[in-house]
Amino acid sequence: MCGLAGWTTTTAAADPAALAGMVEALSQRNHEELCAVIDQQARRAVVLAASYSDEASGLSVALDGPLANAGELKLDLGRRGYDLSRGTHAELLARAYQHWDKDVVKHLRGAFAFALWDANKERLMLARDRFGQKPLYLGVAGGSVAFASEMRALVRAPSVGIAVDTEAVGEYLAQRYVRGPRTLLKDVRKLAPGTYALWQFGALRETRYWTPPDGQSAVAGGDGEPVEAFIAQLDEAVKLHMAGGPVGALLSGGYDSAAIVALMSRHASAVPTFSAGFADDKKSELAAAAQVAKHFGTEHHEIVLQRRDVLAQLPQLVVARDAPFCRPADVALYLLAREASRHVKAALSGDGGDEILGGYRRHTFLRGLAPGRVKANGLFLIPVRDPAQPETGELRQILYYEQTGWLADNLLERSERMGTAAALELRNPFLDHRVAEYVSSLPDAARVRGLSTKWILRKADERLMADAGVKPRKAGFRIPLGELMRGDMRELVADHLRGAGCLTRAYYEPAVLERLVDEHLAAKRNHEEILWTLLNLEIWHRAYLSRARA
Repeated sequence: MCGLAGWTTTTAAADPAALAGMVEALSQRNHEELCAVIDQQARRAVVLAASYSDEASGLSVALDGPLANAGELKLDLGRRGYDLSRGTHAELLARAYQHWDKDVVKHLRGAFAFALWDANKERLMLARDRFGQKPLYLGVAGGSVAFASEMRALVRAPSVGIAVDTEAVGEYLAQRYVRGPRTLLKDVRKLAPGTYALWQFGALRETRYWTPPDGQSAVAGGDGEPVEAFIAQLDEAVKLHMAGGPVGALLSGGYDSAAIVALMSRHASAVPTFSAGFADDKKSELAAAAQVAKHFGTEHHEIVLQRRDVLAQLPQLVVARDAPFCRPADVALYLLAREASRHVKAALSGDGGDEILGGYRRHTFLRGLAPGRVKANGLFLIPVRDPAQPETGELRQILYYEQTGWLADNLLERSERMGTAAALELRNPFLDHRVAEYVSSLPDAARVRGLSTKWILRKADERLMADAGVKPRKAGFRIPLGELMRGDMRELVADHLRGAGCLTRAYYEPAVLERLVDEHLAAKRNHEEILWTLLNLEIWHRAYLSRARA
């Protein structure tokens, strides 16, 4: 797999040497030998880094992420007579494109983003997987388009600037992430999940080839018992995502990862599992995770985290994240992934389970408040129905909004970047589109029933762990952030938010900021949430803007 980097233009070709800088910024993604593809004609120029280039067909491909259904595609295309002699996923994608043209995206499963140059049609195709598990950023100016897997690579392309979008800053301050396609940079936007873009002769056309089914009216599901059918759908997705092993699993104390480990144990013996927790956390998930691991006979690894270690990683990981961190516990994921990468190169994760199955407590109480605009937990302003969304049930409206915003633009970005920074490929079976489509076809009560969240997964876990004597319990990472800001982080907070080098003070009322910092450091009031938000924004400004072109 490789990171995507390149540009197209209808004007005079920019110096192709800039491609080397883009590729260098993506070194953590590049696991294959790349070649520079430079195709210049009188009316256009194309420059990209590719891992597969075939002069006979005129196709050059850069693919980020494995194709989960590669085995099925190989059989299908092989029977149709296509040459797959190199045996790579990039070659497989090129042959699939030869057969299905731009509809190739509808035949792919898993997490992927790709750039494909078709010299015969003089057309560049850019695409992203259905839920946006893999990133793809664009810089569009006139008839030129630059693209890259990460912003820090994209800003090295010709004509892409690094000016901050202050409106996006306001959005970040309101909800702690920026909803796509916008980013914190004016000249950079995201290609939407489930979308492909075609550039030809200076025109860029984007097409949404898939949308989460919760954005549409419910379609009745098939016959049969729903819990068993759900287990069968998830089992198939788990099996597909285990290809190319050995593959491990990130095991928390929750229902999502417990189900994944239970299903993985059907297809492999002694699955490597990895759990993390803080040494002094009385509500740590380590004990529950260890019980699940013992029951299924996994090769279990526990990582005991120190809070200082997590916070010490913050500045460098903000650079890798390409954005400020929403929560302090997000940084702990990197340390867990780093340990797992010492044993395996890929691991299954339960990410997406809550957004697909209705796993948050707010899914039980917001339903009665739709379709107005409401605040959940005093933080998220949720318009529970997109203006372009058909009239659907309240739960479906809420889930669709989260699946197309919070999930893609915060949760998946965080986990993908931290996995990549730790040299671990994270795979998410709950985000297989067939699993999502099946669950969406069921009545709302299959997901949220009274005060019970993700009901169907709870029932599935009861069957998968019938004799385990374990009840999954999700607690999450707990960090006493308020105390740390008065202790180990005190200097960091003071320097970044009130020091002479602060780059973000212009965004705030100085007197209000001073009061918040003073009250918190003096333990008069706890402002840890807002100070964390401001601190991360400042770190991003300093670290990202100074290093983006380094």
